[in-house]
This record gives sequence, C-alpha cells and structure tokens, in this order.
Amino acid sequence: MGLALLFLVGCRQDMHDQAKYEPYEASDFFADGLSSRRPVEGTVARGWLREDSHLYRGIGADGSFAKTLPVPATRDLLARGRERFEIFCSPCHGRVGDGRGMIVERGFKQPASFHDPRLRAMPVGYFFDVQTNGFGQMSSYASQVPVADRWAIAAYIQALQLSQNVPVEKLSRDERELLERMQ
Repeated sequence: MGLALLFLVGCRQDMHDQAKYEPYEASDFFADGLSSRRPVEGTVARGWLREDSHLYRGIGADGSFAKTLPVPATRDLLARGRERFEIFCSPCHGRVGDGRGMIVERGFKQPASFHDPRLRAMPVGYFFDVQTNGFGQMSSYASQVPVADRWAIAAYIQALQLSQNVPVEKLSRDERELLERMQ
C-alpha cells in the first residue's frame, strides 16, 4: 500500500499542466497580440544559407544551367553517383539510363532515355535541376537526395551518356576489334 502511494505521488502533472503559450498564440503581453516574436526579416537559420546558386540550384554565373560540376569529378564521386542512381533513378530510367526501368514493365509511362540526343546535349546543371525541382511526371527528389548526392548522380548520368556514345576513333585498337566482333 505504501509503495502504491509513493508511486502516485511521483506522477504529478504540474510541469505538464503549467501555464504557457504555444508559438504565435494570442497574448496581451506584446502590443501585436502575439505570445512570441516573428523572426527578423532576412534571418536565415544556421546552416541554411544557400547563396551559391551553382552548388544549390545548378545555375551558372550567366543564369543558365551550369556546364560544370561545383565539386571535383573524382572516381569516388562517380561511385557515389552510381550507387545513388541505382537506388533512386534506375527503377524508372533503367540501370544504363535508357528509360527502360522496372516501372515500364509494370505499365507506367516510359521516361526519356538519357542517351537521346536532346538530353546528351544538356549541361550537367540541367540534370541537377530536374532532380531538385522535378520535370513532367518526375517529382522532386530534393527532400530525399542531399545536394552532394544530386551532383554525384548528375555526374554519373553524364558518365553513362559518354559510355554509350564514345566515338569509335577514341577507342583503343583492342576495343575497336572487340566492337567489330560484337556486330
């Protein structure tokens, strides 16, 4: 009995039931009738200043899509891009970027192939922008894929495009012979 009484005494709701205001609730404390202050105009939360439009929007200094990556193109960047591409992009675009992903087999509309001449001509900033803002039936992936990973994916898309469209003159003799045997 004493233990039960001790337990009940410890379950008071004083802190839970204390007088307090919810954010922006009406109050007579401030002249504008609110219980809290609005942020000062122009205030940016720590870590959220996005002044570099090349990095955060894929837009170059001239206002068009960036033609270069804002980070160095390294083997690690392409490896990360491939990993993220296979997770987020390949279900629709296919593992080689041809637009023949699993969703097409399930009856959904086929997305564009990254090997289409129109898309091969697009700068890297375009692919970053589409991931960020979406395009057509593709929704934005900005909330799911961090900025650095979107750039890695964009770099990998360009590597995929190059891999499927290398001019024959740029191939080594062995590679040309292999290509001829495959045809």
